[in-house]
Amino acid sequence: MLEAQEAVAPEPVGERGRVARGATAWARRLGGRTRIARDLAVQVLRLAGRDRGVPGASAWEGRAGGRDRVGRGVAVGVTVLAAALLLAALLLPNQPDRLTPTAFLRLPGEGVLLAAVLLALPPRPRRVGAMAVGALIGLVTLLKCLDVGFYSVLYRPFDPVLDWGLLGSAADYLRETSGRAGELAALAGAPLLAIAVLALTAGATVRLTALMARHRARAVRVVLVLSTAWITCVVLGLRSGGVPVASTLDADLLGTRVEQVRLSLADARLFRREAAVDAFAHTPPGQLLTGLRGKDVLFTFIESYGRSAIEDPAMAPRIDAVLKRSTETLAAAGFRARSGWLRSPVTGGGSWLAHSTFLSGLWINNQQRFRTLTSSDRTTLTGSFRRSGAWRTAGIVPGVLVAWPEGRFFGLDHIYDGHHLDYHGPDFGWSQAPDQFALETFQRREFGRRGRGPLMAEIILTSSHYPWAPVPHLVDWAALGDGSVFQQVRRGGSTEKEVWGNPESVRAAYRTSIEYSLNSLVGFLRRYGNENTVLVFLGDHQPVPTVTANSPRKDVPVTLVAHDPKVLDRISGWGWTEGLKPASNAPIWAMNSFRNRFLRAFGPQPGGSGRGQ
Repeated sequence: MLEAQEAVAPEPVGERGRVARGATAWARRLGGRTRIARDLAVQVLRLAGRDRGVPGASAWEGRAGGRDRVGRGVAVGVTVLAAALLLAALLLPNQPDRLTPTAFLRLPGEGVLLAAVLLALPPRPRRVGAMAVGALIGLVTLLKCLDVGFYSVLYRPFDPVLDWGLLGSAADYLRETSGRAGELAALAGAPLLAIAVLALTAGATVRLTALMARHRARAVRVVLVLSTAWITCVVLGLRSGGVPVASTLDADLLGTRVEQVRLSLADARLFRREAAVDAFAHTPPGQLLTGLRGKDVLFTFIESYGRSAIEDPAMAPRIDAVLKRSTETLAAAGFRARSGWLRSPVTGGGSWLAHSTFLSGLWINNQQRFRTLTSSDRTTLTGSFRRSGAWRTAGIVPGVLVAWPEGRFFGLDHIYDGHHLDYHGPDFGWSQAPDQFALETFQRREFGRRGRGPLMAEIILTSSHYPWAPVPHLVDWAALGDGSVFQQVRRGGSTEKEVWGNPESVRAAYRTSIEYSLNSLVGFLRRYGNENTVLVFLGDHQPVPTVTANSPRKDVPVTLVAHDPKVLDRISGWGWTEGLKPASNAPIWAMNSFRNRFLRAFGPQPGGSGRGQ
């Protein structure tokens, strides 16, 4: 009797008892017919303590236990992913050559410190602080991703003050290489990706902070252990993969970036002071470039023609052969050359910044300086020819496909952009027209015109522009026509996917493009040059780090070629190397110093001296 009494649950009283008795009768009537209703009734009965003897109660408990186990497993998995995400974000390097597995086998000091701070906060400020900290980690992660992109191409970090304009140039590049669809996809995807990163890092931080708060004592012990481990690694100087195990990557990054922002904000004032000094601003037109009167002067930029092309062991033999053969070929035609080095303000990209540095005599290493320069009245090297009144000036700029008002600033009377070259062949990667065709168009439209006066031209050769796929090759000059002959040349070329499969093929393609550009230019000079032709050609910057193997050098070769020996006599004091290849110990000048040196060398010579300074 006692056992029977113990087997019967005590009868609930009051409101709870009435609910339980009604639910009991309801559940028993339903039996196994309605699963949802039965489960709901069992839940009520469990609360009332009257679930014994109800059909399906034990099965419901089994299913609920299974769901609980799945839920706990999912919760643990999400927590582990949140921790992995934050750890990866804190340890993500900002340079592509440092993206190795060992880079993530480190202990981030920032993470340990932030965990301690969040644990010390009261509950409500802790949640707000967790969201703020997570968003900050996301922002730093995005900054590091931008750095990776900039280091991959320009071999420098992203400037959060001055580099936003370059993102527009990146969009233009996508449009020209991947079409409008590729550009729109990137423009739509980039903001969504940024929002996703911020949301994920903030959510992960909030989740881990809540977990630490629920297990505060254990979390405090873990933070103390990690702090001790981090300090020990610092004291002992432990390293993994050549980098310290105790990481302060993000703290160091933010420290240097704050200083960079300060300098960038002050750069506008500094540049205005530099631009206010111009040794030739008030030179009378009749005294400009008197040593070149009657000559045709061609300033030619070869895209990405840098020091690596001449000195890197993987490329030097073939480039040296081209330069040596070209020197001999031009000498046979009566031309002589002198070569040196210029230090470019950029590397990997930003050609227009290098062009404006060379022509303006000012150091133009960011878009803000470029905009300030081109809205000023400073006299450029090419503009000096126009200002003298003794030359017609022209620009051959195949890479320009939109309105280019800067052309007037650089003193160009007539501009032949990518739409006005009469080219009806295929593009070659970024390059809209092969160099050989661009030079032939210049010959047909300007250089070869009968009865013309002296001519000064700025020519930009683009066939050696990234991504070097496919690369054209020389065809018979007489067969160039409207450029459709290059259809077959392009079909036989390599695709970008093929070229960029490994660094060796990239370097080989780059080397081939430089060979093509040099051969095109020398072929033009050999075919159409005369005793009045003066050619100055140079690289604008080094190629991307994939080609240079992350070389920090920014030197580019510069060469002056002339038929008239009096022209070379004017620069005999420059110390340049004879021929088209500069010696490794030839002088290296900052690129912005060339304008003044050139204008002095070819201006009136005091006392009749024939030596340029």
